[in-house]
Amino acid sequence: MGMVARQAWTRGRARGVNVRSLAEQARLALDQIQDPRARLPVRNQIDFLNLVAEALGDDLLGFHLALEFELRKGGLFYYVLASSGKLRDVFERGARFTSIVNEGVIQRCVDGRRVGLALRYTGVRRQQDRHQIEFWLATLLRICRRITGIEIKPVRVRMTHHRGRNHARLERFMGCEVEFGAYVDEILFARECAELPVTAADPYLNRLLVEMCEQTLAQRRRTQESFATRVENAVVPRLPHGKARAGVIAAEFGLSERTFARRLTEEGTTFSQLVDRLRLDLSRRYLLNEEMSISKVAWLLGYKEVGAFTHAFRRWTGKSPSEVAKRR
Repeated sequence: MGMVARQAWTRGRARGVNVRSLAEQARLALDQIQDPRARLPVRNQIDFLNLVAEALGDDLLGFHLALEFELRKGGLFYYVLASSGKLRDVFERGARFTSIVNEGVIQRCVDGRRVGLALRYTGVRRQQDRHQIEFWLATLLRICRRITGIEIKPVRVRMTHHRGRNHARLERFMGCEVEFGAYVDEILFARECAELPVTAADPYLNRLLVEMCEQTLAQRRRTQESFATRVENAVVPRLPHGKARAGVIAAEFGLSERTFARRLTEEGTTFSQLVDRLRLDLSRRYLLNEEMSISKVAWLLGYKEVGAFTHAFRRWTGKSPSEVAKRR
């Protein structure tokens, strides 16, 4: 729905940032932001959050916004969770009805040795985002704590983006170590947490709200996801481990390498072009924003040697990584 983008707008404006100009850069219209009923495109929201974070110099913008967010503004989605019976029901309904508030994320309920939610981006490039996912996971934890009345702590939090610094406060809030550069975005709790009761459980109200959520889903079309975007989101977490190979990704999608290549060609790209483009985008971000060493950036991008990364980076940009890093 654009809740986090509107909150970023308010925060930026209060601190003297020209948020109107940033919204224009992110291709968001003023009337879209000012109308709380208007749905904002997920890709544009991510761009806007990145721009506001840069303007504020706030590397943890999404997390900070989550701490301030009034949970009841989640509307139907929040109340269907808050009226559920147990925390397991919360995770099941959260997975089912996520798209009501964020059409760019698909959630899956995890119910095994651990319980919780795993997330997958759809229709947008996951590697462009950091603030929205950190807002989302912190908000989910706040909801769990609010509706159970317990300062519950997850046993595992994983995110697929990398952070070079500034994550200690996020880990203190979560109550556990946060694994960055993971294969999946997820927040998981101990098995026994599934049976924790929701303090304001109301089965009659919940039944009505579930019906309303189902009707809302039936009336809404999910954004079509390009095949190349799906491939990009699968490639990024595998780069550091040397597993970002066409055969590996094709097998994950249940395709032969030939069919896999044909699907990418139909969208005007090849696997090698796609990987090069990702590596260029990520290298710039790591060098400029994360203040990582060149050797670490090389590893994160799947290069065994710094020299190979330097050669590739010079081919892409005409500059060496050290020249770009100096711009910090």
